[in-house]
Amino acid sequence: MFDTHCHLNFQIFNERVDEVIKTAKAVGVDKIIIPGTDLPTSKKAVRIAEKYEGVYAAVGIHPHHVFEVYLKVRHHVFRPPHPKGTQAIVSKQVSSLSSILKNPKVVAIGEVGIDRHYYQRTKHENYQVNQELIDLQKQFFIEQIKLANRYRKALIIHNREAKKDVLKILTTNYQLLTTHFSVFHCCGPDEELLDFAKKNNIFIGVDGDITYRKDKQKFIKKVPLEMLVLETDSPYLSPFKKFPNEPKNIKVTAELVAKLKNISLKEVAEKTTENARKLFFI
Repeated sequence: MFDTHCHLNFQIFNERVDEVIKTAKAVGVDKIIIPGTDLPTSKKAVRIAEKYEGVYAAVGIHPHHVFEVYLKVRHHVFRPPHPKGTQAIVSKQVSSLSSILKNPKVVAIGEVGIDRHYYQRTKHENYQVNQELIDLQKQFFIEQIKLANRYRKALIIHNREAKKDVLKILTTNYQLLTTHFSVFHCCGPDEELLDFAKKNNIFIGVDGDITYRKDKQKFIKKVPLEMLVLETDSPYLSPFKKFPNEPKNIKVTAELVAKLKNISLKEVAEKTTENARKLFFI
């Protein structure tokens, strides 16, 4: 099986990466993608991927962490001001990913996108969501789509309470999405997203929350198996509602998908792995 989204680069897994990977492989999870959420976690994802067979990295700046740049722009930390303004700052930040993109273990840009959610628990003090932040997130998203196109990498798309924003950007920049595949990470149970994905060869990521969300169970029944990839989003979204989640639990998600679609676990495991290989050019 293939866990296409697992944050082994997060602090909760410090000193446990070896154990977690071994436990996952023991239950048949032999491929893992580790997405970055900023430059440090992207670099860490690459370091982990280099160490283990079957483990790969994605690099990117998550929309939630665009808030760090937003604060710097707002308080004029970038000095002297660039004559081309904020766009030049965004381009410089995104270009910092380029040096690690050339590593053969890097298979995607991600996770990137738009996030309108108000986080009650976050490392960012005085976190707020306003139009300035959303506009900056959009700039980061577009620049990272361009980066994925330039390096012919897959795109891992994060969308939280921002469907209209994401679909507008993907539609407007569709010409950049024709040379590689994309995935709607932890896709919400939304008919419009599914229809867009079908028309644009975008995969649908299914996570452990399918075990307790009836709306997602109903939704996944409608998603063709050839569009599905399995994710844990570890350490989050445990099928048991326990923290931290681990890639070994991908089997629980696969079993439920098999039950919902009335097919065998073997078929789900084989087809979703095939889909993931296609998505990430592995």
